[in-house]
Amino acid sequence: MRFDLTDLRLFLHVVEAESITQGADRSGMALASASARIRGMEETSGVSLLDRGPRGVRPTPPGEALAHHAGIVLGQMEQMRGDLQLYARGLRGHIRVLSGRAAMAYLPGALRRFLVDHPAIDIDLEERQSVDVVAAVAAGIADLGIAADTTDTGSLETRPFEVDRLVLIAPQGHALTERQSVALRDILDEPFVGLPADSALQGHLAIQAAREGKPFKLRIRLDSFEDICSMVGSGVGLAIVPELYAQKYCDDMKLAIIALSDPWAMRHLLICARSFAALPVHARKLTDYLTSDVAE
Repeated sequence: MRFDLTDLRLFLHVVEAESITQGADRSGMALASASARIRGMEETSGVSLLDRGPRGVRPTPPGEALAHHAGIVLGQMEQMRGDLQLYARGLRGHIRVLSGRAAMAYLPGALRRFLVDHPAIDIDLEERQSVDVVAAVAAGIADLGIAADTTDTGSLETRPFEVDRLVLIAPQGHALTERQSVALRDILDEPFVGLPADSALQGHLAIQAAREGKPFKLRIRLDSFEDICSMVGSGVGLAIVPELYAQKYCDDMKLAIIALSDPWAMRHLLICARSFAALPVHARKLTDYLTSDVAE
């Protein structure tokens, strides 16, 4: 049974995208060529690796086993490349990082400094839901992930990255702006602007509202914090957002920022990996850089 690295990388991309077409695109490969490679892998192994359906593909149990081992093999190859970088000039390192939405607000500045300091290292950064970040890192599809501590990280190793404080935003002049802080239970009768139902933050907030015995009265769901802040500034409703975004848009959109007194409003963002010690050297450098940058 012989699979080359191109086969393994293609198969991981297909499994991750749940689509042969998108997997081929991520691999820089024509669809016909990608389909032929997948069929060849199935013929060589003697088992079906993918369940094909009208909405995409899913790995069969043998396919899940292959994806697991492919992640390990490709991770080891990347670790070898990174370690050789210590001795060979011109060999570029590559790090794949998946991040939840909350952490994306903190990453650009730190990554900009890291890339300037390490010109031979490239970073592939992609935003995902925190639960998808954890799943991808566990499967070996990404080197590092950054997720909120409200997500179960399972057996992954974690290190602290940032503290993400949630705040209430209201239009300037709203009655609540006279208060220093509020508790969620006191504002659930107000209209709200929220994120899509499948977002990690909105799920976190929905759980807290359920504990208070009242659901949010959402007037609209939007996928962008900028759009949410704009809606709030126009008087459509209140919103709970990370403080970093609230501060970014408060002046232009005439927002008032009010502290939340609930303990859950302080979320911890975590860097996660299957094993920090087993990471390629350039991924270990990035992990150390991000954690030391936060400490400073």
